[in-house]
Amino acid sequence: MNETPNAGNVLIAEPFLGDPNFERSVVLICEHNDEGSFGLVLNNVSKNTIADVVDDIYVEFPLFIGGPVEQNTLHFVHRLGHLIEDSIDLGNGIFWSGDFESVKSLLSIGSIKSEDIRFFIGYSGWGAGQLKNELAQNTWFVSDINSDVIFEEYTNQFWRTVLKRMGGDYKVLANYPVDPRLN
Repeated sequence: MNETPNAGNVLIAEPFLGDPNFERSVVLICEHNDEGSFGLVLNNVSKNTIADVVDDIYVEFPLFIGGPVEQNTLHFVHRLGHLIEDSIDLGNGIFWSGDFESVKSLLSIGSIKSEDIRFFIGYSGWGAGQLKNELAQNTWFVSDINSDVIFEEYTNQFWRTVLKRMGGDYKVLANYPVDPRLN
């Protein structure tokens, strides 16, 4: 399914990708147009929590590294579009961004569970035509995804899980070792 991605699709790194920023990554595409693409790596958990980077948030929700670009920025995806104003609907129950003050308020009263939101520092970005070129080189697989997979799957095996769900040859690739020379 190596097609042009839409917002709400994921890019799954092919198993031989040599870029350490994206090795075995699954990237949620939040925006894709002629000017470029913006996404968030779903399976790169940092050692910090959201409470470590935002002073007035006290929950210990995991903080993910969304990509190598501007790691001084904070982003979030969630499945609470009805609760968070200005959320961008990516489809399949996935929402990107929204009013951060609302998020902080909802966190402070316990109305948001960790399985309903993911916070990211940094993002993944591609300039005009860059992602199209990478797709032509078979660097990424493109797939649909739903909120249950994003928010409920164990992140350590996330890359494998997403490939297995795609079935067929992708299921075989999911079991490919990180370094085949060690087999």
